[in-house]
Amino acid sequence: MSTAQTNYLLRWGDKKDLWKLDGYRLQGGFRSLRKALLMKPADIVAEVKKATIRGRGGAGFPAGVKWGFVPAGDGPRYLVINADEGEPGTFKDRALLTEDPFRIIEGAAIAARAVGLTAGYVYMRGEFLEIARKFEEAIAAARKAGYLGKSILGSGLSFDLFVHLGAGAYICGEETALLESLEGKPGRPRLKPPFPAVKGAFARPTVINNVETIAAIPVVLEIGGDAFHRLGVEGDGGVKLFGLSGHVNRPGLYEFPMGKNLKEFIFEDGGGITDGKALKGVIPGGSSTPILKPDEIDVPMTFDGLKSVGSMLGTGCATVIAEGTCMVQVALRVAKFYAHESCGQCTPCREGCAWMASTIDRFERGVASLGEIDLLLDVARNIKGRTICPLGEAAAMPVEALVTKFRDEFEAHVRAGGCPSVAG
Repeated sequence: MSTAQTNYLLRWGDKKDLWKLDGYRLQGGFRSLRKALLMKPADIVAEVKKATIRGRGGAGFPAGVKWGFVPAGDGPRYLVINADEGEPGTFKDRALLTEDPFRIIEGAAIAARAVGLTAGYVYMRGEFLEIARKFEEAIAAARKAGYLGKSILGSGLSFDLFVHLGAGAYICGEETALLESLEGKPGRPRLKPPFPAVKGAFARPTVINNVETIAAIPVVLEIGGDAFHRLGVEGDGGVKLFGLSGHVNRPGLYEFPMGKNLKEFIFEDGGGITDGKALKGVIPGGSSTPILKPDEIDVPMTFDGLKSVGSMLGTGCATVIAEGTCMVQVALRVAKFYAHESCGQCTPCREGCAWMASTIDRFERGVASLGEIDLLLDVARNIKGRTICPLGEAAAMPVEALVTKFRDEFEAHVRAGGCPSVAG
């Protein structure tokens, strides 16, 4: 059965002025915040738990459960919105930041009411200079209108929001590295525990959510947690933004209920493969998610659905690869990225990522031996589970999948003394 597109989040196609405060309010903006201000904080958290909205940044941890971890007490408590979006192939959060900024501001204020937060930071990747400038304008407009600042809408709730630009480091998409960067230190992941909910930004309790997660909160309050849950599948509720790029006829950003079939997404909504070529592989959720072959993509796009075929939903932004593409070159590009972005704190990641990149380069240059294929797999497997943060696994898993599923191409490079094909 075909799953139709929805527009709970992706609303700006026919409503061009959502990025303006008046335009946002004309479409019901801040109605959910007004509702939240009349609710008990615990009741808001309960609605988010009912919604079973799992973190849209890739980890998939239930947002309501995360909010419930913040301990009671006095003193500053923070919200950090992860807008780093450095995952290659991913472009959903920047669209929300640009086209629907007041929804994010509203979601942040609702979170503040629910958890008792005193201030929030929107951490954006360093390349988002223009997006950051426009988002700060939206914050200023919301503050002037009483939706941020002291005693929001006369409720007694005081909460303000600030933009913080990083310096373009992929590692700062990891939540504790992000916190280090926010505090003015090098972006290197922290050991856990303590977890951010207990000791996060500036050693205070902190909620960290992805942009899309926060943007969904006003929808949850508007239609109710149970109704939002029913839009998706059991244990993985609601709707989600899905990206499509690569060798596909209709690339772009889409919104579907959780559970959208990946094959249907590519061949029906995406219009199939460019130039009438056959499909060779799909990276389902950003470069860190293991590639799937054509016979593996008839699966629901949920956290558990992609896990069942040995991959991950990740950010939900799929990259389509057509026949004629050299998979050794794909592996090399992926490995070089992670070698460059490793913070260097953990030896397996620092040394292993660079070693994987240099070894794959040997295949591309035609100087590798057949024995180096298994050696490459061994190194990838020895990076996994041996680092403070998931970057090591994010580097190792896609390389391991590419080598395992397209081993014949690595062997062909050895026999041919270099790349025997031209990348498509």
